[in-house]
Amino acid sequence: MKIYLRLLRLAKPYWKSLAAAFVCALGLSGITALKAWLVQPVLDGIFVRQETALLVPLSLAVLGIFLFSGLFAYGNAYLMQYAGTRVVKDLRERLFQHLLLLPVGYYARHSSGGLMARVLSDVQLIQRVTTTNLKDLVQQGLTAIGLVVFVLTFQLWNLTLLALVVLPLTIIPLARLGQRLRRISRRGQEKMADLATILSETFTGIRMVKAFGMERFETDRFRWENDRYFRLVMKSSRTAEAVSPMMEVAGGIGTAFVIWYGGMQVAQGTISVGTFFSFMAALMFLYTPIRRLSRVQADLQQALGAAERIFEVLALAPEEEDWKGKLVLGPIRQGIAFRGVSFRYEGRKRYALQQIDLRIRQGEVVALVGPSGSGKTTLVNLLPRFYDPTEGAILIDGVNIREVTLASLRAKIGIVTQDVILFHDTVRSNIAYGRWGASEEEIEAAARAAFAQEFIQEMPLGYGTVIGEKGIRLSGGQKQRLAIARALLKNPPILILDEATSALDTESERMVQRALANLMKDRTTFVIAHRLSTIRGADRILLLHESRLVEEGTHASLMARGGLYRRLYLMQFADQEEIA
Repeated sequence: MKIYLRLLRLAKPYWKSLAAAFVCALGLSGITALKAWLVQPVLDGIFVRQETALLVPLSLAVLGIFLFSGLFAYGNAYLMQYAGTRVVKDLRERLFQHLLLLPVGYYARHSSGGLMARVLSDVQLIQRVTTTNLKDLVQQGLTAIGLVVFVLTFQLWNLTLLALVVLPLTIIPLARLGQRLRRISRRGQEKMADLATILSETFTGIRMVKAFGMERFETDRFRWENDRYFRLVMKSSRTAEAVSPMMEVAGGIGTAFVIWYGGMQVAQGTISVGTFFSFMAALMFLYTPIRRLSRVQADLQQALGAAERIFEVLALAPEEEDWKGKLVLGPIRQGIAFRGVSFRYEGRKRYALQQIDLRIRQGEVVALVGPSGSGKTTLVNLLPRFYDPTEGAILIDGVNIREVTLASLRAKIGIVTQDVILFHDTVRSNIAYGRWGASEEEIEAAARAAFAQEFIQEMPLGYGTVIGEKGIRLSGGQKQRLAIARALLKNPPILILDEATSALDTESERMVQRALANLMKDRTTFVIAHRLSTIRGADRILLLHESRLVEEGTHASLMARGGLYRRLYLMQFADQEEIA
């Protein structure tokens, strides 16, 4: 009930539509009771006493009743559908927005397919509850109340008790079925997330799937998960559909008792034929909303499993947002300092970084080198606060970056990585992604500085060409130059280059290096590179080994020192000589 009430609170902005729908439902419940009441004057007045004068008014009354019944039913259904669908729309947008605010570490623990399932599948399951089921809950609930009041006006207490005595007996079985449905539904949504994960991984890595001839394997993997999901759906269906026969049997028992006892009352002359059939009509009308309400309960339990998964995400604390009293990071004048910084990923015992003490001047080009797993990427990921240090602090111009707003901090940082992230959109939109609203002239200037203008102009629609998911229609060098153009347009004072040229051929690398030279001018730059020959011109080289900073200096000084850097450089140079 708490979860359902929380869902209903989302409908508060649409209270006017809900109020109008409630009025329609109230009118519909009154008309349903009026239909049952009309049975008495029709039977007793026309068929028993044969009062022909009642034919016209009663016929017109029936026509008017059914006309207004249709209008009220339409108004109630449309207004509830409008409010419910808006609630689902708002919930999906709220969930998506909240997911974007969660830390990067959350995405490391959850698959993209699973997150997509929560936004699409889980919310979709809730839609029935907030539209059709909510309509039935209001409409059938009011109808049931109206009919119970109408039945009680007959003051036929014995018949009323016989009709309703079986209903309490269904409460315990329905409650148990509901709990079972909720558990099954949650498991079903988890399996749907597994299916979405398989789809996402397979489609993203389709080239690898085909290259290794793994189509059959992926088909079997999907079929196996799909079968598990099918079995859960059928288990849920068996449980949910058990509600209908249970209510049918209960209604049949109650009706049988009423016919048996009420028939004897009519035969003895205690009640009239019209009164009995009017009571029976009300009873028949009453069992219909009760059956529908039991179905609503079953659907509600299924949706609550999905709602729990959604509210679990919404309950997670987002990244620190701007709040009163936090500082806005201004122009950077001095530089960056790492003071006793250590970091350990969640769930791991080993530190990825240990006791890093470092000062970087504004405008300095710093290269980070070292064996794989030494902590290079982790170090630069701490700067935009994708993660926060486990120990120590990072300062910019003497201010702890945890004391400034995330928006102002990340506005000062540009990132170009080996795995370029581009979107299924136009060239123009991809370049302007970091600075939405930039003019056409600014976008083209950034493209020229990144040496991307030539290949862009050769595309069918130039800057308006859609480049495909992850820029699939571009070469590796073209992707990198678009990423550099994007960083140039953002114009950040701090730049992170993470293996930006490692996957390129010699010609593409030369073009990208020229673009990077334009990008690095007058910026504090962190360059991560495995090919040590590419960072010899850095102002300073930092060598990380086993999560610690073990050497630093220029290329010449480190080579003269004869330490680990010299050994790595000579080893790499020897490898290159052998390859040549």
